[in-house]
Amino acid sequence: MMSAQHTSPAFDHGAALRVPPPHDTRSWHKLWAWLGDDAQAMTEAGAVQVCTPDGWTIAQPGDWIVLSVSGDFHVARTGGRRFWDA
Repeated sequence: MMSAQHTSPAFDHGAALRVPPPHDTRSWHKLWAWLGDDAQAMTEAGAVQVCTPDGWTIAQPGDWIVLSVSGDFHVARTGGRRFWDA
């Protein structure tokens, strides 16, 4: 009898926080503490610049900031928004 070997891709699972709306002070404090020196405030309300392996990336309210187990941050954009990084 042959046994089937199941292989799964090596996903880099981690944790994620959603960028809160500008008025949610409590969630912003939590996000800033979590990001530490890997983030910079933007002049645009609710936007944050995050250091990723691809360079600085802007995240806006509703976007997810993912911290992979490798220690890198990534920004996952929400659908339906018309925003492009420069």
